Amino acid sequence: MRVRIPALSAKSSLAAAAIFTLGFTPSATAEKYASIVVDLERDEVLHARHADAPRYPASLTKAMTLYMLFDAMKAGEVRLHEELPVSRAAANQPPSSLRLRAGSTITTKQAINALITKSANDVAVVVAERLGGTEARFATLMTAKANAMGMESTTFKNASGLPNSQQLSTARDMAVLAERLLEDHADYYGYFSNKKFSWGRATYKNHNRLIGTVEGVDGIKTGYTRASGFNLMTSAKRRGRRVVAIMFGGSTARSRDQHVTDLVEAAYKSFEPTDLEPELRLRMSFSEVQPPVDPNGAAMPVLNGKIFGTNTVVAEGDEGSKSN
Repeated sequence: MRVRIPALSAKSSLAAAAIFTLGFTPSATAEKYASIVVDLERDEVLHARHADAPRYPASLTKAMTLYMLFDAMKAGEVRLHEELPVSRAAANQPPSSLRLRAGSTITTKQAINALITKSANDVAVVVAERLGGTEARFATLMTAKANAMGMESTTFKNASGLPNSQQLSTARDMAVLAERLLEDHADYYGYFSNKKFSWGRATYKNHNRLIGTVEGVDGIKTGYTRASGFNLMTSAKRRGRRVVAIMFGGSTARSRDQHVTDLVEAAYKSFEPTDLEPELRLRMSFSEVQPPVDPNGAAMPVLNGKIFGTNTVVAEGDEGSKSN
C-alpha cells in the first residue's frame, strides 16, 4: 500500500533500527490503542494514531487465514463444498468455537462463514491444517505471505489470534490486508457482509455490528482478547468511494464500534466539497473525533494465557458472549 504520510518519524526510525540491529524482537507495549483510516480510491492515509506501533491482532488474524484460504480456492486447490476434517488439536481450541468434534468434518463454505461471524478458533485450526499440514507451518506461511504483501511488521504464530507474545501486527499492516482482500479476492469479499451463520441448532450473529447500522459498511472483522482489547477492521463504500478503518485496543465492544463509526464518518465528511484547502478540511474533519475513553481498560497484561506476575492461567478467546 502506498501512503501519503511517513510510516515512522525520524526518532522512531532510529529506535526501530536500534531494535533490529541488536536483534531484539519487538513486543506490544502496555498501550493498546492504535488506528488508521485509508482512502482506497487515492491510496491515501487520512488519519493515523500509533499506526506503526506493534499490537496484538487477536482475531483480526482470521482475516489473513481467510486470505490464504481464498488464495487456495482461487488456485483450485480447495473446493467450496469440500469436507474439511477436524483434528483433535482443532477440537480442543478454546472459545470462541463451534465445539467441533474430532473426527467430524465441516465444509469450506461453512468454515468461511464460521470464521467471519462466530470467529471460531477451532475452525481456524481446521483451515490451517488443511492448507499447511500443521497450524505452526501454516502460521509460517501466513507470515511469509503477509510480509510479501507489504505487511513487514506482522508475525503470525497461529491461525486464530489466540494470545501469543510473538504474534504482532500494526494498524497500518491490517489496512494493507483489508485492501488486498478487496483487490485480490473481490469474488469472496461478499462473505464478510453476512450477518448470521447457522450451525446445528444454533444461529450466530456477526460480531461486526457496524454492518447494516453504519451507511456503506460491508465488512470486515472484529477481534478481542484480554491482551489486545477490542479490535476492528472495517470497510465502507459510499457513492463509489471506499475507505478502510482499523482500530486496536477498545475498552468495550460498544466504545470500539462508536470510535470506528466516528472515524468512518469523519472520512466521508472530509470528502465533502467546501471552500477550505483539502489538507485543512481533512484535519478539521478528524479533529472532531474524540479519543476513545479508557482505551486500555479491557486489556489485562495477559500473554500466552497468563497474567504477568502470577501463575494464574486465564481463559482466552475472541469476542465471547460475556464480552460482547
